[in-house]
Amino acid sequence: MKTIQIPYYKGTMDLHVSEQNLKAVITAKMHEFTRTKEEGELVEEALANPIGTKRLSELAVGKKRVTLVTSDHTRAVPSKLTLPILLREIRKGNPEAEITILIGTGLHRAPTEEEQRRMFGDAIVDHETIVSNDAFDPDQFTNICSLPSGADFYVNKLAAECDLLLAEGFIEPHFFAGFSGGRKSILPGICSKETVNENHSYRAIASPYAATGVLKGNPIHEDMVYAARKVNTAFILNVALDGEKKVVAAFAGDLEAAHEAGVEFIRSQSQCRAVTGDIVVTSNGGYPLDQNLYQSPKAVSTAEVCAGEDGVIIMCCSCCDGMGGTHFERLITLGTPEEIDAYLSKIPPKETIAEQWCPQIYSRILRKHTVIVVTTFLDHEMVRRANMIPASSLDEALKMAYERKGSDAGVVVIPDGVSVMVVKEE
Repeated sequence: MKTIQIPYYKGTMDLHVSEQNLKAVITAKMHEFTRTKEEGELVEEALANPIGTKRLSELAVGKKRVTLVTSDHTRAVPSKLTLPILLREIRKGNPEAEITILIGTGLHRAPTEEEQRRMFGDAIVDHETIVSNDAFDPDQFTNICSLPSGADFYVNKLAAECDLLLAEGFIEPHFFAGFSGGRKSILPGICSKETVNENHSYRAIASPYAATGVLKGNPIHEDMVYAARKVNTAFILNVALDGEKKVVAAFAGDLEAAHEAGVEFIRSQSQCRAVTGDIVVTSNGGYPLDQNLYQSPKAVSTAEVCAGEDGVIIMCCSCCDGMGGTHFERLITLGTPEEIDAYLSKIPPKETIAEQWCPQIYSRILRKHTVIVVTTFLDHEMVRRANMIPASSLDEALKMAYERKGSDAGVVVIPDGVSVMVVKEE
């Protein structure tokens, strides 16, 4: 019997699998990556050698109003480390700069003060100007243009009206934007609900190019890059993180060039060959990404690549913050997967409902696969209403899966389904 630790909430949960059933454990090379320098040194070095731009301190010269976009509490960006370094670099070039830290919430709620202190540290919360984007407050936004998809681009005025706009984030595979990071800080990060919703329309999500690891031809990515360029995003700092959420590489400079360098690094460390199993076990990487069911399709879509014909997917997701959105909850419990997809497919892009993209992806997966959700926080009846099967432990879930697929079923384990980019061989 093999014991495998699967990320769950702020720790791990044990999975016990017989050696004769276990076909593969798929992990990103990133999790074994050995950095040669300290985290702070990697960030400092990236800022000292930006890709495609001048140093941030040089860009800040003469710029009065500076807006620095960062991520919210649902992302693992190590802002407590990176923000002080970025702020020092800006003030090195312009000590008098009026800096606003703008939290890119997308459609999420604003972080609480407690969450901000955990994310940024007390010094930044106590001494810097911090504003949370509120996608539902029209007074925060200004209309810039139409995006390539035809979507209206409404962006936070703090970004549109500043003298210098920069963003920080981290890069990992993303289940419909190709990769996170870079341009994603702007759209969806600091846009209105109308812009975010249309960027994530049924039509866009249904594109065969809206997939993990795909940027070329991806309509969601193309809108994001266009938007970030239109508001003159002058500089980005993006990091790569290992399994312990520690910085192993940093990329700074031009919006696209620095992001592309980071993407190539992530691709080299995250891309793995698919192994087909009757049962696939995965997680959303633990907290903060596993705090609600709304976030969980990220890893389930990774597991889908390895799940054989009508394979069972086991998703380890704490859901400590519940379902994760009233629209998501309503749509994912609307009916059968077929009924959900039929309903969503009739919604025009400009009438896209917030959060509908996750029920859309789930309905696609649930039409082929049984999904068992392991959670000790979310009401199990809610899991059932979402067309999934609840379990309280991984071993309980595996027992259920064996009952469906047979005692000799092959098991593939992807401990962190968010960090891995699984590719089938042609």
